[in-house]
Amino acid sequence: MVEYPITIRKDNMIDDRHFTITYYAKKHSKHISRRGKWDSMCKYFTTKLGNACVTYFDLDANNYRTASGNYKIRF
Repeated sequence: MVEYPITIRKDNMIDDRHFTITYYAKKHSKHISRRGKWDSMCKYFTTKLGNACVTYFDLDANNYRTASGNYKIRF
């Protein structure tokens, strides 16, 4: 998997764009996929430990979620 800097990934996101995100959820102890939407409250950031994170709007839960570590976004 090719790692892209946060600035490149951020440029691909457009408000109201729908996507599917897949990542490992510690809470569920497995990989999960969620339907998401990008809006003005969503963001990419890096933690103090250097982990890449993304906050997105979860369409199924009707709430914001944060994925950290390795994740894959498909349009």
